[in-house]
Amino acid sequence: MPGTVLLLAASPVGKSRLVDAASVLPVLAAVPPAVLSGTDTANVVELADPLEPQAVLTRLRAVAATPGPLTVFIAGQLALDRRQHLPHLALARTTPATVRYTALPWQWIREEFRLRSPGSTTLLVDLHADAEAWGWLRTHALDSGRNNAVFGRIAPPPSRRTVAVPAYMKTIATILRSGWRPPVEQLHQQAFGRLGPDAYGDVVLTVPPAPVAVPGGLAPRPAYRPERPPRPQTPDGGPAGAGQAPQAPAVVPSQPQDPHVQITAAVQAGRHQDADALALAHEQAAARAHGVASEQALHWSEVRADLAMFARDSARSCRIWLTVAETRLTAGQSPDAPTVEKAVDRAHHQWGQVRDKTQAQELGALLAQLRARVPGRRPGALENVQKQLRELQATPF
Repeated sequence: MPGTVLLLAASPVGKSRLVDAASVLPVLAAVPPAVLSGTDTANVVELADPLEPQAVLTRLRAVAATPGPLTVFIAGQLALDRRQHLPHLALARTTPATVRYTALPWQWIREEFRLRSPGSTTLLVDLHADAEAWGWLRTHALDSGRNNAVFGRIAPPPSRRTVAVPAYMKTIATILRSGWRPPVEQLHQQAFGRLGPDAYGDVVLTVPPAPVAVPGGLAPRPAYRPERPPRPQTPDGGPAGAGQAPQAPAVVPSQPQDPHVQITAAVQAGRHQDADALALAHEQAAARAHGVASEQALHWSEVRADLAMFARDSARSCRIWLTVAETRLTAGQSPDAPTVEKAVDRAHHQWGQVRDKTQAQELGALLAQLRARVPGRRPGALENVQKQLRELQATPF
């Protein structure tokens, strides 16, 4: 059966742009449609820097209605609207103040593909999050629909005055230009294997294809478990909101404002020291109540590492991530535990942004020691640190 391919590359025009998303389209367009789709033949729909969310929605509905396999390539920029704090794909006219009106709600992508048969839809995603969206990702998963296979990455905001490139998607396209399309899981793994240290701090999306129908129903599918803190629970141990009817009235006890909201507001206002002080207070309180190596305390340490990144203090962010990794290892966590690997990967990424040579040498030595114990999932990480340290030592002050 013929397949369908949607190529969607979108990012704002002007100073709000974090990534040149459309730069990947010529590389993808050079791949034969059948290879993009993994079918004998395929139709391709291309959207380059679209202006209107409704126009994108029209194309989403059109491709969602097609029979046969659907493969969607999305490169772009993730942003939150200021009213509901929901993720959107920024479009050409999007600014931080107009996300709600000029960007594409991510839930539209989920909803348009919701009724497609399980196993028929694959999303390959390469997104760069702005500061607000990156903070939101600490406690939320980017829900792309439970019936869809989703592979890709979400990268943190690039350095100031830098426009990033969709390196993951370009690598995918480069692999496919060989004329052979491996299974999507292998394609994803090959792409990350080629990205190198620039992707060590990314959120990695790996949701395997949904199972096809079998006699008696659908075969079970592994749940999507991104690296996020656990959801709040009700007194009976169930997830908050479970079993409640939509719009049902409920009596909710008064409670203090979520500190994450207060911290986000401080970051948005440029009060980075206030944001860090608030997170530090919660980290210290959690350490007193639960222990320094508790998940409660380490969560706030990781928040502070991200806050340092938002404040463009890469050295401090790297140092905190290194401390988190050491604390987890000392507490007995395995070197290949996802939480340990994440901490070392993000320390590695932030170390690559440090411009002060003395700090880079000091932190690099600590990182090299950790990389010897925590090599991570991508080859060459330790060798990369050692090579850069040699270059730093050979460069005069």
